[in-house]
Amino acid sequence: MEEALLANVRKFLTEMGGAFTFVGNQYRLEVEGQEYFIDPLLYHRALQSLVAIELKVDEFRPEYAGKANFYLSLLNRTVKLPHENPGIGILICKGKQRTVVEFALEDIHKPIGVATYSLASQLPPSLAAFFPSQEEFTRRVETLTEALKKDTQ
Repeated sequence: MEEALLANVRKFLTEMGGAFTFVGNQYRLEVEGQEYFIDPLLYHRALQSLVAIELKVDEFRPEYAGKANFYLSLLNRTVKLPHENPGIGILICKGKQRTVVEFALEDIHKPIGVATYSLASQLPPSLAAFFPSQEEFTRRVETLTEALKKDTQ
C-alpha cells in the first residue's frame, strides 16, 4: 500500500486537499540507538504541523494508537521547529471496530485519527476545518485507490 501511495504521491497529496507537502517515506527517527520509521511523513502548511501517517493492511489494533502516540511525541521533541504546532497522527487500517478505537485513544491527548480509508476519530474543532470530512476523506481515498488499482494493472 505504501509503495502504491508513493508511486502516486502527487495525486495523493492533491486528493488530500493540496495543503500537504511530502517530507519523506520511512522517515527515520532514533531513540537510544533504536531506529523507528514513519511510513509517509507529511507537513500541513496551513496548520504548520507534521502529519505522521501509519499505513496498516490489517484491522486496527490498540497497539497502533500507542505507536502513533510514540511517533508524535518523538517528532514533537526532536523534529518539530519552535514555531510549528504539535504533530498529528493518521492511522489508515483495513478495518476498525469503533469501540476498540475509542478505548485505544481515550487517554491519548494528541490528535490521532483512525481511518478505514476515512477519518474515524473526531478531530478537535480547531483542526476540523483543515481536514476533509469523514465522507469526503472516504471519497478521496476510494478515488485514489481505484486509480492506483488501474495504474498497477
